[in-house]
Amino acid sequence: MNDTTPQMQFGIFTVSDITEDPTTGRTPSEAEKIRNTITVAKHAEEVGLDVFALGEHHNPPFWSSSPTTTLAYIAAQTERLILSTSTTLITTNDPVKIAEDYAMLQHVSGGRNDLILGRGNTGPVYPWFGQDIRQGLPLAVENYALLHKLWREDVVDWEGKFRTPLQGFTSTPRPLDDVPPFVWHGSIRTPEIAEQAAYYGDGFFANNIFWPSEHYQRLITLYRQRFAHYGHGTPEQAIVGLGGQVFMRSNSQDAVREFRPYFDNAPVYGHGPSMEDFTEMTPLTVGSPQQVIDRYAGMRDIFGDYQRQLFLMDHAGLPVKTVLEQLDILGGEVVPVLRKELAKNRPAEVPDAPTHAALVAAKYGERGPVEKVPNANRGDNLTGGSPYRETVSAAGSSFGAAAMRKGA
Repeated sequence: MNDTTPQMQFGIFTVSDITEDPTTGRTPSEAEKIRNTITVAKHAEEVGLDVFALGEHHNPPFWSSSPTTTLAYIAAQTERLILSTSTTLITTNDPVKIAEDYAMLQHVSGGRNDLILGRGNTGPVYPWFGQDIRQGLPLAVENYALLHKLWREDVVDWEGKFRTPLQGFTSTPRPLDDVPPFVWHGSIRTPEIAEQAAYYGDGFFANNIFWPSEHYQRLITLYRQRFAHYGHGTPEQAIVGLGGQVFMRSNSQDAVREFRPYFDNAPVYGHGPSMEDFTEMTPLTVGSPQQVIDRYAGMRDIFGDYQRQLFLMDHAGLPVKTVLEQLDILGGEVVPVLRKELAKNRPAEVPDAPTHAALVAAKYGERGPVEKVPNANRGDNLTGGSPYRETVSAAGSSFGAAAMRKGA
């Protein structure tokens, strides 16, 4: 990481779709698409972006079923890039495995990772992993309560509703520098997830690509208010991230003409509203770099000062050559201007974007991180022996009650 932390982080995220290019009729293979995604991630660092985030899916036409594997490979070929997810499925993954996988990614990346937790957008994934979609919100609440505990306590006893109990369990490896990865809670529409992020003092990531800004404004306002309610700081000190979507050419007419067939045939929004209607109703911006700058510089007026802006650029069948060209424009012409614009008149109390280095400094101060020494009182994962017997039920926690209140 650089010694100086940017006040805001800019980057890209991918949903890992394998989609036919409507202009050529060609569909890349899984192997080709995976290689292309790695190329795109590396180029994101080359053009000066801060973050690359990878989705998690377990069904065609998506390939990214194991984000940590891919992100670890990218970490080995980059030096500065923060590796994140968009999203990690908190409902259908075992919290123990999430704790292990992302702590391991912390170590191999030197702390250059965080994660966005979410419930996903594919209903059948629940029974594939032995869960009931009707329990989506209780699963999100309980699973994160356990994940949060696993990263902060060396020896964990646990009893909840959705998994077998744990007795004297130690998740390994322990988080790098004894500082867990930063967590964002991602949501498109669910106020209970905004409440969850606020309760823990974590970040809230609003997808912000499908619906009008007023919808996400309500979710973010709720998160900020509840963040302050739980004593983590003022509403303005809450940690907010936004999604976005752009396609650019020097001439806006060229951008519209080139992107239209991809928009019209995209699996997510194709065969629905016209591109003109969609760009008017949502943050999708198809045009010149200046149009993108004007649109996204105005996000602060809607949502307040925020910490992370990610753009969806690799999707809908766009060839890798075009995606790399888009990154050149984003990194060369758009982000440098947005950094300056969004830093203007930014109040001093607004936190910088979260990084591992900043979290370590907040915990240890000037003395710096202390290498974690194995706790002599750690549990025995084979026998279940532990000097601690504090059984915690997520369903009965104070947040469990608060988060499940409709409209909280």
